[in-house]
Amino acid sequence: MTENFHPRRSVFLLGSLSAFGALSIDMYLPSLPTLQQHFQVNQLAIQLTLAAFFLGFSGGQAILGPISDRFGRRPPLLLALALYMAASIACAFAPSAAWLAFFRLLQGIGACSGPVIGRALVRDLFPPQDASHVFARMILVMGVAPIFAPLLGGYLLLWSGWQAIFVLLAVLGLLSLLASALLLPAGHRGDPAHSLHLYAIVARFWTLLRDPRFRPYAIILAASFSGMFAYIAGSPFVFIELHKVPAHDFGWIFGFNALGLILLSQFNRFLHRRYSSRSLLRTTLFIQFGAAVFLLFASLLPQTGLAGLIVPLFFYVASIGLVSPNSSALAMQEQGKQAGTASALLGSLQFASAAVAAMGVGLIDIPSALPMALVILLCATIAASAGLTLRKSAHFPG
Repeated sequence: MTENFHPRRSVFLLGSLSAFGALSIDMYLPSLPTLQQHFQVNQLAIQLTLAAFFLGFSGGQAILGPISDRFGRRPPLLLALALYMAASIACAFAPSAAWLAFFRLLQGIGACSGPVIGRALVRDLFPPQDASHVFARMILVMGVAPIFAPLLGGYLLLWSGWQAIFVLLAVLGLLSLLASALLLPAGHRGDPAHSLHLYAIVARFWTLLRDPRFRPYAIILAASFSGMFAYIAGSPFVFIELHKVPAHDFGWIFGFNALGLILLSQFNRFLHRRYSSRSLLRTTLFIQFGAAVFLLFASLLPQTGLAGLIVPLFFYVASIGLVSPNSSALAMQEQGKQAGTASALLGSLQFASAAVAAMGVGLIDIPSALPMALVILLCATIAASAGLTLRKSAHFPG
Protein backbone atom coordinates (compact mmCIF):
# COMPACT_ATOMS: atom_id res chain seq x y z
CA MET A 1 0.00 0.00 0.00
CA THR A 2 1.20 3.55 -0.61
CA GLU A 3 0.92 6.83 1.28
CA ASN A 4 -2.08 9.15 0.75
CA PHE A 5 -4.02 6.27 -0.76
CA HIS A 6 -7.70 7.05 -1.30
CA PRO A 7 -9.34 4.02 -2.98
CA ARG A 8 -12.32 5.78 -4.56
CA ARG A 9 -10.25 8.69 -5.84
CA SER A 10 -7.62 6.30 -7.20
CA VAL A 11 -10.23 4.20 -9.00
CA PHE A 12 -11.69 7.37 -10.55
CA LEU A 13 -8.26 8.57 -11.71
CA LEU A 14 -7.26 5.15 -13.05
CA GLY A 15 -10.56 4.87 -14.92
CA SER A 16 -10.08 8.36 -16.36
CA LEU A 17 -6.56 7.53 -17.53
CA SER A 18 -7.78 4.28 -19.07
CA ALA A 19 -10.38 6.27 -21.01
CA PHE A 20 -7.76 7.98 -23.19
CA GLY A 21 -7.82 5.15 -25.70
CA ALA A 22 -11.60 5.34 -26.08
CA LEU A 23 -11.58 9.14 -26.17
CA SER A 24 -8.89 9.26 -28.84
CA ILE A 25 -10.73 6.73 -30.99
CA ASP A 26 -14.40 7.47 -30.44
CA MET A 27 -14.29 11.26 -30.51
CA TYR A 28 -12.95 11.35 -34.04
CA LEU A 29 -15.05 8.50 -35.44
CA PRO A 30 -17.80 10.82 -36.79
CA SER A 31 -15.13 12.72 -38.74
CA LEU A 32 -13.82 9.70 -40.71
CA PRO A 33 -15.94 10.34 -43.84
CA THR A 34 -15.08 14.08 -43.56
CA LEU A 35 -11.36 13.30 -43.30
CA GLN A 36 -11.60 11.10 -46.38
CA GLN A 37 -13.04 14.01 -48.34
CA HIS A 38 -10.67 16.58 -46.77
CA PHE A 39 -7.50 14.68 -47.70
CA GLN A 40 -8.96 13.28 -50.95
CA VAL A 41 -7.99 9.68 -50.16
CA ASN A 42 -9.76 6.32 -50.17
CA GLN A 43 -11.38 4.61 -47.20
CA LEU A 44 -8.36 2.38 -46.52
CA ALA A 45 -6.07 5.42 -46.10
CA ILE A 46 -8.38 6.81 -43.42
CA GLN A 47 -8.74 3.39 -41.76
CA LEU A 48 -4.94 3.37 -41.51
CA THR A 49 -5.07 6.46 -39.25
CA LEU A 50 -7.16 4.33 -36.90
CA ALA A 51 -4.90 1.30 -37.28
CA ALA A 52 -1.83 3.49 -36.65
CA PHE A 53 -3.29 4.55 -33.32
CA PHE A 54 -3.90 0.89 -32.43
CA LEU A 55 -0.31 0.01 -33.33
CA GLY A 56 1.07 2.86 -31.22
CA PHE A 57 -1.22 1.89 -28.38
CA SER A 58 -0.05 -1.71 -28.64
CA GLY A 59 3.67 -1.15 -29.14
CA GLY A 60 3.82 1.58 -26.51
CA GLN A 61 2.48 -0.79 -23.88
CA ALA A 62 5.20 -3.32 -24.68
CA ILE A 63 7.73 -0.59 -23.84
CA LEU A 64 6.05 1.23 -20.96
CA GLY A 65 5.11 -1.89 -18.99
CA PRO A 66 8.68 -3.16 -18.45
CA ILE A 67 9.90 0.42 -17.90
CA SER A 68 7.32 0.86 -15.12
CA ASP A 69 8.54 -2.36 -13.47
CA ARG A 70 12.11 -1.04 -13.58
CA PHE A 71 11.66 2.66 -12.71
CA GLY A 72 8.25 2.79 -11.04
CA ARG A 73 4.80 3.71 -12.32
CA ARG A 74 4.80 7.52 -12.06
CA PRO A 75 7.74 8.71 -14.27
CA PRO A 76 6.77 6.84 -17.47
CA LEU A 77 3.12 7.80 -16.98
CA LEU A 78 3.88 11.51 -16.82
CA LEU A 79 6.26 11.42 -19.80
CA ALA A 80 3.75 9.50 -21.90
CA LEU A 81 0.96 11.96 -21.10
CA ALA A 82 3.22 14.82 -22.22
CA LEU A 83 3.82 12.97 -25.51
CA TYR A 84 0.06 12.52 -25.88
CA MET A 85 -0.52 16.26 -25.57
CA ALA A 86 2.12 17.11 -28.19
CA ALA A 87 0.90 14.46 -30.64
CA SER A 88 -2.73 15.62 -30.29
CA ILE A 89 -1.75 19.16 -31.26
CA ALA A 90 0.26 17.80 -34.20
CA CYS A 91 -2.79 15.81 -35.40
CA ALA A 92 -4.82 19.03 -35.55
CA PHE A 93 -2.29 20.51 -37.99
CA ALA A 94 -1.55 17.38 -40.05
CA PRO A 95 -1.04 18.35 -43.72
CA SER A 96 -1.98 14.93 -45.14
CA ALA A 97 -3.52 11.60 -44.26
CA ALA A 98 -0.04 10.06 -44.06
CA TRP A 99 1.13 12.65 -41.53
CA LEU A 100 -2.11 12.23 -39.59
CA ALA A 101 -1.44 8.48 -39.39
CA PHE A 102 2.10 9.15 -38.10
CA PHE A 103 0.92 11.59 -35.43
CA ARG A 104 -1.85 9.17 -34.48
CA LEU A 105 0.86 6.53 -33.97
CA LEU A 106 2.62 8.86 -31.50
CA GLN A 107 -0.70 9.72 -29.88
CA GLY A 108 -1.37 6.02 -29.36
CA ILE A 109 2.01 5.56 -27.64
CA GLY A 110 1.15 8.36 -25.23
CA ALA A 111 -2.43 7.23 -24.64
CA CYS A 112 -1.48 3.64 -23.80
CA SER A 113 0.16 4.75 -20.55
CA GLY A 114 -3.26 4.99 -18.89
CA PRO A 115 -4.41 1.38 -19.24
CA VAL A 116 -1.00 -0.33 -19.06
CA ILE A 117 0.12 1.48 -15.92
CA GLY A 118 -3.45 1.56 -14.60
CA ARG A 119 -3.74 -2.25 -14.66
CA ALA A 120 -0.36 -2.52 -12.90
CA LEU A 121 -1.43 0.01 -10.25
CA VAL A 122 -4.57 -2.03 -9.56
CA ARG A 123 -2.26 -4.97 -8.86
CA ASP A 124 -0.03 -2.72 -6.70
CA LEU A 125 -2.75 -1.01 -4.66
CA PHE A 126 -5.61 -3.49 -4.23
CA PRO A 127 -5.83 -7.07 -2.90
CA PRO A 128 -6.26 -9.74 -5.63
CA GLN A 129 -9.77 -10.70 -4.50
CA ASP A 130 -10.96 -7.13 -5.19
CA ALA A 131 -9.35 -6.81 -8.62
CA SER A 132 -12.35 -7.74 -10.80
CA HIS A 133 -14.57 -5.32 -8.86
CA VAL A 134 -11.97 -2.54 -9.21
CA PHE A 135 -11.69 -3.17 -12.96
CA ALA A 136 -15.49 -3.07 -13.20
CA ARG A 137 -15.62 0.29 -11.39
CA MET A 138 -12.90 1.60 -13.69
CA ILE A 139 -15.05 0.58 -16.65
CA LEU A 140 -17.88 2.64 -15.13
CA VAL A 141 -15.61 5.72 -15.21
CA MET A 142 -13.94 5.06 -18.55
CA GLY A 143 -17.28 4.00 -20.03
CA VAL A 144 -18.41 7.62 -20.08
CA ALA A 145 -15.96 8.14 -22.97
CA PRO A 146 -17.57 5.87 -25.58
CA ILE A 147 -21.02 7.21 -24.64
CA PHE A 148 -20.30 10.91 -24.92
CA ALA A 149 -17.13 11.06 -27.05
CA PRO A 150 -18.83 10.34 -30.42
CA LEU A 151 -21.61 12.80 -29.57
CA LEU A 152 -19.11 15.48 -28.62
CA GLY A 153 -16.95 14.70 -31.65
CA GLY A 154 -19.95 14.90 -33.97
CA TYR A 155 -20.99 18.32 -32.68
CA LEU A 156 -17.41 19.64 -32.66
CA LEU A 157 -17.16 18.51 -36.29
CA LEU A 158 -20.40 20.34 -37.06
CA TRP A 159 -19.50 23.53 -35.20
CA SER A 160 -15.70 23.90 -35.48
CA GLY A 161 -14.27 21.28 -37.84
CA TRP A 162 -12.29 18.10 -37.23
CA GLN A 163 -9.21 19.97 -35.94
CA ALA A 164 -11.11 21.05 -32.81
CA ILE A 165 -11.43 17.40 -31.78
CA PHE A 166 -7.67 17.01 -31.42
CA VAL A 167 -7.27 20.36 -29.65
CA LEU A 168 -9.77 19.21 -27.02
CA LEU A 169 -7.89 15.91 -26.63
CA ALA A 170 -4.69 17.87 -25.97
CA VAL A 171 -6.44 19.88 -23.24
CA LEU A 172 -7.73 16.68 -21.62
CA GLY A 173 -4.18 15.30 -21.74
CA LEU A 174 -2.90 18.33 -19.84
CA LEU A 175 -5.57 18.00 -17.15
CA SER A 176 -4.78 14.30 -16.71
CA LEU A 177 -1.06 15.04 -16.47
CA LEU A 178 -1.66 17.51 -13.63
CA ALA A 179 -4.06 15.18 -11.81
CA SER A 180 -1.66 12.23 -12.07
CA ALA A 181 1.28 14.26 -10.79
CA LEU A 182 -0.65 15.65 -7.82
CA LEU A 183 -3.16 12.99 -6.78
CA LEU A 184 -2.29 9.50 -8.05
CA PRO A 185 -0.46 7.13 -5.64
CA ALA A 186 3.02 6.12 -6.78
CA GLY A 187 2.46 2.37 -6.42
CA HIS A 188 5.45 0.17 -7.27
CA ARG A 189 8.59 2.35 -7.09
CA GLY A 190 10.80 0.30 -9.33
CA ASP A 191 13.08 -2.70 -9.19
CA PRO A 192 16.60 -2.58 -10.72
CA ALA A 193 16.48 -6.36 -11.13
CA HIS A 194 14.04 -5.92 -14.04
CA SER A 195 16.33 -5.72 -17.04
CA LEU A 196 15.32 -3.55 -20.00
CA HIS A 197 17.50 -5.44 -22.48
CA LEU A 198 15.40 -6.54 -25.44
CA TYR A 199 16.27 -10.20 -24.92
CA ALA A 200 15.20 -10.08 -21.25
CA ILE A 201 11.89 -8.37 -22.09
CA VAL A 202 11.11 -10.82 -24.88
CA ALA A 203 12.02 -13.72 -22.58
CA ARG A 204 9.58 -12.47 -19.90
CA PHE A 205 6.87 -12.04 -22.55
CA TRP A 206 7.49 -15.57 -23.81
CA THR A 207 7.32 -16.97 -20.28
CA LEU A 208 3.96 -15.27 -19.78
CA LEU A 209 2.63 -16.59 -23.09
CA ARG A 210 3.50 -20.12 -21.99
CA ASP A 211 1.83 -19.65 -18.59
CA PRO A 212 -1.65 -21.29 -18.52
CA ARG A 213 -2.62 -18.83 -15.76
CA PHE A 214 -2.18 -15.97 -18.24
CA ARG A 215 -2.35 -17.14 -21.88
CA PRO A 216 -6.04 -18.06 -22.33
CA TYR A 217 -7.25 -14.87 -20.70
CA ALA A 218 -4.93 -12.76 -22.84
CA ILE A 219 -6.29 -14.45 -26.00
CA ILE A 220 -9.89 -13.96 -24.88
CA LEU A 221 -9.40 -10.28 -24.07
CA ALA A 222 -7.52 -9.60 -27.32
CA ALA A 223 -10.00 -11.42 -29.55
CA SER A 224 -13.12 -9.95 -27.92
CA PHE A 225 -11.76 -6.42 -28.08
CA SER A 226 -10.65 -6.90 -31.67
CA GLY A 227 -14.26 -7.62 -32.59
CA MET A 228 -15.33 -4.42 -30.86
CA PHE A 229 -12.70 -2.44 -32.76
CA ALA A 230 -13.84 -3.98 -36.03
CA TYR A 231 -17.21 -2.47 -35.11
CA ILE A 232 -15.52 0.85 -34.26
CA ALA A 233 -13.66 0.90 -37.58
CA GLY A 234 -16.60 -0.16 -39.72
CA SER A 235 -19.60 1.50 -38.09
CA PRO A 236 -19.00 5.11 -39.26
CA PHE A 237 -19.11 4.01 -42.90
CA VAL A 238 -21.95 1.51 -42.36
CA PHE A 239 -24.17 3.93 -40.44
CA ILE A 240 -23.19 7.34 -41.88
CA GLU A 241 -22.56 6.46 -45.53
CA LEU A 242 -24.68 3.37 -46.17
CA HIS A 243 -27.64 4.08 -43.87
CA LYS A 244 -27.39 7.90 -44.12
CA VAL A 245 -27.28 8.52 -40.36
CA PRO A 246 -26.17 12.17 -39.80
CA ALA A 247 -22.66 12.43 -38.33
CA HIS A 248 -23.88 14.30 -35.27
CA ASP A 249 -26.53 11.60 -34.64
CA PHE A 250 -24.08 8.71 -35.08
CA GLY A 251 -22.94 9.23 -31.49
CA TRP A 252 -26.39 8.33 -30.15
CA ILE A 253 -26.16 4.84 -31.67
CA PHE A 254 -22.58 4.44 -30.54
CA GLY A 255 -23.36 5.70 -27.05
CA PHE A 256 -26.33 3.35 -26.70
CA ASN A 257 -24.08 0.35 -27.33
CA ALA A 258 -21.45 1.69 -24.92
CA LEU A 259 -24.14 2.12 -22.25
CA GLY A 260 -24.86 -1.61 -22.49
CA LEU A 261 -21.18 -2.33 -21.85
CA ILE A 262 -21.15 -0.11 -18.76
CA LEU A 263 -24.35 -1.52 -17.29
CA LEU A 264 -23.20 -5.11 -17.70
CA SER A 265 -19.79 -4.32 -16.19
CA GLN A 266 -21.53 -2.99 -13.07
CA PHE A 267 -23.79 -6.05 -12.92
CA ASN A 268 -20.59 -8.09 -12.74
CA ARG A 269 -20.18 -7.66 -8.98
CA PHE A 270 -23.71 -8.98 -8.31
CA LEU A 271 -23.12 -12.01 -10.53
CA HIS A 272 -19.96 -12.72 -8.55
CA ARG A 273 -22.06 -13.51 -5.53
CA ARG A 274 -23.20 -16.71 -7.25
CA TYR A 275 -20.67 -17.44 -10.01
CA SER A 276 -16.90 -17.50 -10.34
CA SER A 277 -15.04 -15.19 -12.73
CA ARG A 278 -14.21 -18.15 -14.94
CA SER A 279 -17.76 -19.45 -15.28
CA LEU A 280 -19.04 -15.93 -16.02
CA LEU A 281 -16.38 -15.55 -18.65
CA ARG A 282 -17.18 -18.79 -20.44
CA THR A 283 -20.94 -18.13 -20.50
CA THR A 284 -20.47 -14.57 -21.78
CA LEU A 285 -18.19 -15.74 -24.59
CA PHE A 286 -20.91 -18.01 -25.97
CA ILE A 287 -23.46 -15.16 -25.84
CA GLN A 288 -20.94 -12.98 -27.65
CA PHE A 289 -20.45 -15.64 -30.33
CA GLY A 290 -24.21 -15.91 -30.83
CA ALA A 291 -24.48 -12.14 -31.30
CA ALA A 292 -21.74 -12.27 -33.95
CA VAL A 293 -23.57 -15.02 -35.85
CA PHE A 294 -26.81 -13.01 -35.86
CA LEU A 295 -24.89 -9.94 -37.05
CA LEU A 296 -23.56 -11.89 -40.02
CA PHE A 297 -27.08 -12.97 -41.00
CA ALA A 298 -28.32 -9.37 -40.66
CA SER A 299 -25.53 -8.11 -42.92
CA LEU A 300 -26.48 -10.70 -45.57
CA LEU A 301 -30.17 -9.76 -45.44
CA PRO A 302 -30.52 -6.05 -46.31
CA GLN A 303 -34.24 -6.14 -45.54
CA THR A 304 -33.40 -6.31 -41.82
CA GLY A 305 -32.37 -2.66 -42.11
CA LEU A 306 -30.50 -0.59 -39.57
CA ALA A 307 -32.25 -2.20 -36.58
CA GLY A 308 -31.09 -5.64 -37.72
CA LEU A 309 -27.50 -4.48 -37.30
CA ILE A 310 -27.91 -2.46 -34.12
CA VAL A 311 -29.45 -5.26 -32.00
CA PRO A 312 -26.67 -7.90 -32.37
CA LEU A 313 -24.03 -5.16 -32.17
CA PHE A 314 -25.53 -4.06 -28.86
CA PHE A 315 -25.25 -7.57 -27.42
CA TYR A 316 -21.71 -8.02 -28.72
CA VAL A 317 -20.44 -4.72 -27.32
CA ALA A 318 -22.34 -5.11 -24.02
CA SER A 319 -20.74 -8.53 -23.48
CA ILE A 320 -17.34 -6.82 -23.25
CA GLY A 321 -18.59 -5.44 -19.92
CA LEU A 322 -18.23 -8.93 -18.46
CA VAL A 323 -15.35 -10.20 -20.59
CA SER A 324 -12.99 -7.33 -19.79
CA PRO A 325 -12.99 -7.17 -15.97
CA ASN A 326 -13.01 -10.94 -15.49
CA SER A 327 -10.34 -11.80 -18.06
CA SER A 328 -8.15 -8.88 -16.91
CA ALA A 329 -8.39 -9.83 -13.24
CA LEU A 330 -7.71 -13.53 -13.90
CA ALA A 331 -4.75 -12.74 -16.18
CA MET A 332 -3.13 -10.37 -13.65
CA GLN A 333 -3.95 -12.38 -10.52
CA GLU A 334 -0.69 -14.31 -10.23
CA GLN A 335 1.76 -11.80 -11.70
CA GLY A 336 3.08 -10.04 -8.58
CA LYS A 337 6.05 -7.72 -9.15
CA GLN A 338 6.02 -8.24 -12.90
CA ALA A 339 2.52 -6.74 -13.09
CA GLY A 340 3.78 -4.00 -15.42
CA THR A 341 5.19 -6.51 -17.89
CA ALA A 342 2.07 -8.67 -17.71
CA SER A 343 -0.15 -5.63 -18.20
CA ALA A 344 2.01 -4.55 -21.15
CA LEU A 345 1.69 -7.90 -22.88
CA LEU A 346 -2.04 -8.02 -22.19
CA GLY A 347 -2.55 -4.59 -23.74
CA SER A 348 -0.10 -5.12 -26.60
CA LEU A 349 -1.86 -8.28 -27.73
CA GLN A 350 -5.21 -6.55 -27.35
CA PHE A 351 -4.41 -3.55 -29.53
CA ALA A 352 -2.12 -5.28 -32.04
CA SER A 353 -4.99 -7.61 -32.86
CA ALA A 354 -7.35 -4.60 -32.87
CA ALA A 355 -5.14 -2.95 -35.50
CA VAL A 356 -5.32 -6.09 -37.66
CA ALA A 357 -9.11 -6.19 -37.23
CA ALA A 358 -9.47 -2.52 -38.20
CA MET A 359 -7.32 -3.00 -41.30
CA GLY A 360 -9.22 -6.18 -42.15
CA VAL A 361 -12.49 -4.25 -42.29
CA GLY A 362 -10.91 -1.73 -44.69
CA LEU A 363 -9.30 -4.37 -46.89
CA ILE A 364 -12.55 -6.25 -47.59
CA ASP A 365 -13.84 -3.91 -50.30
CA ILE A 366 -17.57 -4.66 -50.18
CA PRO A 367 -20.00 -1.70 -49.82
CA SER A 368 -22.09 -3.27 -47.05
CA ALA A 369 -21.93 -4.27 -43.39
CA LEU A 370 -20.52 -7.67 -44.40
CA PRO A 371 -16.79 -6.82 -43.91
CA MET A 372 -17.45 -5.63 -40.36
CA ALA A 373 -19.64 -8.66 -39.59
CA LEU A 374 -17.10 -11.17 -40.95
CA VAL A 375 -14.24 -9.76 -38.88
CA ILE A 376 -16.40 -9.64 -35.74
CA LEU A 377 -17.45 -13.27 -36.21
CA LEU A 378 -13.83 -14.36 -36.65
CA CYS A 379 -12.86 -12.58 -33.42
CA ALA A 380 -15.79 -14.04 -31.50
CA THR A 381 -14.88 -17.54 -32.73
CA ILE A 382 -11.30 -17.19 -31.49
CA ALA A 383 -12.45 -15.90 -28.10
CA ALA A 384 -15.05 -18.65 -27.66
CA SER A 385 -12.48 -21.30 -28.65
CA ALA A 386 -10.07 -19.99 -25.99
CA GLY A 387 -12.94 -20.07 -23.51
CA LEU A 388 -13.34 -23.78 -24.11
CA THR A 389 -9.80 -24.35 -22.82
CA LEU A 390 -10.55 -22.87 -19.38
CA ARG A 391 -10.78 -25.48 -16.69
CA LYS A 392 -10.98 -25.55 -12.95
CA SER A 393 -7.79 -26.44 -11.13
CA ALA A 394 -5.72 -25.44 -8.16
CA HIS A 395 -3.87 -23.02 -10.42
CA PHE A 396 -7.00 -21.05 -11.25
CA PRO A 397 -8.55 -19.61 -8.10
CA GLY A 398 -11.83 -17.72 -8.56
